[in-house]
Amino acid sequence: MPIKYARAKDLLEADVGEDIVALDVDGGLCFGFNSVAAEIWRLLDQPKEFDSLLHGLMAEFDVDAEQCATELHACLTDLESKGLVRRL
Repeated sequence: MPIKYARAKDLLEADVGEDIVALDVDGGLCFGFNSVAAEIWRLLDQPKEFDSLLHGLMAEFDVDAEQCATELHACLTDLESKGLVRRL
């Protein structure tokens, strides 16, 4: 069964151009998401499988599948390490 990814926290968010600034009120932390991380965060409004996230990013950005998959994996790993995303 494919792994799904989901948001692990509810954050207060503000769009700043294509980026997002988000505040974890409970943890007292502020996060800045660049345009790619912001799009991943938006796509995760509902839990999604890796391939669904990949296709969503490729529809939004001009990038080849291999590079997109590599960068998506790196971003998800980073978001997981910060406790913002979890695997289901």
